Amino acid sequence: MSTRTFYRGRRLRRTETLREMIREHSLLPQDLIMPYFVVDTPDSGLEQPIGSMPGQSQLSLAKLEETVARAVDSGLKSCLLFGIPAAKDTTGSEAWAENGIVQRAVARLKSRFPELVVITDVCLCEYTSHGHCGLLDPQGQVRNDETVAILAKTALSHARAGADIVAPSDMMDGRVLAIREALDSAGFAQIPVMSYASKFASTFYGPFREAAESAPSFGNRKSYQMDPANGREAMREAMADLQEGADMLIVKPAGHYLDILAEIRRRCDVPLTVYQVSGEYAMIKAAGERGWIDETGVVLETLTAFKRAGADLIISYFTQDLLCRGIIK
Repeated sequence: MSTRTFYRGRRLRRTETLREMIREHSLLPQDLIMPYFVVDTPDSGLEQPIGSMPGQSQLSLAKLEETVARAVDSGLKSCLLFGIPAAKDTTGSEAWAENGIVQRAVARLKSRFPELVVITDVCLCEYTSHGHCGLLDPQGQVRNDETVAILAKTALSHARAGADIVAPSDMMDGRVLAIREALDSAGFAQIPVMSYASKFASTFYGPFREAAESAPSFGNRKSYQMDPANGREAMREAMADLQEGADMLIVKPAGHYLDILAEIRRRCDVPLTVYQVSGEYAMIKAAGERGWIDETGVVLETLTAFKRAGADLIISYFTQDLLCRGIIK
């Protein structure tokens, strides 16, 4: 008999219990963040399905509370809010209105679910009549510094409403520093900034723009969101946000940018989040509905891949379903 040896990896894969014992990464309820779209509407019962995102809906305040209650009962620990105002204008003024839709949603959720971590998206695209993420000059270009001042005002209004974390997603230069200074000077030094540090100009965002009613009325967002071809630039953006005071970083989208996530993880030790975006969600749902894939299995495999690549937290539209069905507990 040969005396040569070789690696017998299957010894530790023989039974489910053995596999569980040596599993390197796991998914827990506290790893997942559920996004919600809340609408400023007189219809308190509004639950408008989003056509390109099966299983997701635009929600009135009352329906948001009802939906979140089910998720919290199933273990939801955190959520991310996007607001759809009753009216839009060129400056997105409803974004920072004291009685704006997100501000009221935050207050309502924190009143009923004080332990729930409520994160707010800080951007103007849902609130501007032109759909861009900032104020425009006469040539239709986004004015960076003037927009940054508005974003800081918006983040501060969210903090005053009770938000636990503010998450700027606009990709304006210097917005993290401006938000940090605004929060600190107003007595909100304890509120973390979760920055969309590496947000790419991705075609995977299509369904979101239906959900948030935020498609630009002209042009695109390539002058402020990142070129998908650029990895080194993503590192510069991430490091710049850390220097400006970001407490946590987001990579968006998730599935096709795991190299970016892994490299940021290698370079820094702050909590990292990935956003499994609407297009990623829609593709999995479509294939699952046609029976081409095992939807739940694919979802768990993708979420585990995010953790393996270095994510601490995952924003995913699958969160509520996984929790309510007891798949993750």
